[in-house]
Amino acid sequence: MALSKVVSDDYEVRTEYKHINMRTKTSIIEDGKELSFSYHRKVFTPDMDVSGESTELQALAGALWTDAVKEAYEASKS
Repeated sequence: MALSKVVSDDYEVRTEYKHINMRTKTSIIEDGKELSFSYHRKVFTPDMDVSGESTELQALAGALWTDAVKEAYEASKS
């Protein structure tokens, strides 16, 4: 009987301001079968610092959050 914990992330981009929804799934696996899992979600907006996040999220934000998107998001908050 071998137990293991597997953590994985997936992403969804929403809104015209390219908000990135990150869903982290934590699974408990025993002998190849998933016994349980849980989800944790975080939302990242163009005005956030993602330097402490995964390289995958940083790359996604870098590709999506152009100067035009950042400016439009800032203007929408006024």
